[in-house]
Amino acid sequence: MISPLANIHPKAKIGKNVTIEPFTTITEDVVIGDNTWIGPNVTIMDGARIGENCKIFPGAVISPVSQDLKYNGEYTTTEIGANTTIREYVTIHKGTADRGKTVVGENCLIMAYVHIAHDCLIGNNVIIANATQIAGHVTVEDWAIIEGMCGIQQFVRIGQHAFVTGDSSVRKNVPPYVKAAREPLAYAGVNSVGLRRRGFSLEQILQIEDIYRNLYVKGLNVSNAIRIIEQESPQTAEKDIILKFIEESKKGIIRGPLT
Repeated sequence: MISPLANIHPKAKIGKNVTIEPFTTITEDVVIGDNTWIGPNVTIMDGARIGENCKIFPGAVISPVSQDLKYNGEYTTTEIGANTTIREYVTIHKGTADRGKTVVGENCLIMAYVHIAHDCLIGNNVIIANATQIAGHVTVEDWAIIEGMCGIQQFVRIGQHAFVTGDSSVRKNVPPYVKAAREPLAYAGVNSVGLRRRGFSLEQILQIEDIYRNLYVKGLNVSNAIRIIEQESPQTAEKDIILKFIEESKKGIIRGPLT
């Protein structure tokens, strides 16, 4: 299952039933889980921790040192969760002293030519489409979908179940459950199709829509919108998630459709 034409350091830890195709290079401080397939011409460098049942396609480069000029050689890692697919020519850089690691979660699909920079934390069940470029320190929460050719600025946070349309420049945080589109990037409604596909009830979706109607559609400032949401919206997990996200968004959230 391991090609004699692959260059694998003898101290690398390779799991059971792993396939490694020709001309792939794996350095010393690497761990690869069981049943993972690694295509030809892949480079996996020190600090990589790759889970079970992953697929890594030709040309991908996993865990090179950060391009951050502040990186000073500190020990950091790149962690890839189980059942994740990394397509052709993806680059994922290891962390720096800030977070100590770069993480891509479980069951993710990272399409061709995506770049994930140092200290990014990508959740589970995330899809990132072709040629999206993600700067350092970005957080993408579970179930988010980012379409192709997006540029995501450093320190941005994209909330769970959010949907970002292709060719977007993401400079501010994208709250949970929403669709983000236009230029400059703005609220474009609730990701109701995605939520239905993931088992959210009609009642849950309607409440999320009502929360964002107060926040984005009624012309209220953020403080007044939050006050109304806190007073009038039923107490649910989704409400808590949205309000906590906004409270923690020191960078600010994307604008409304009419502002």
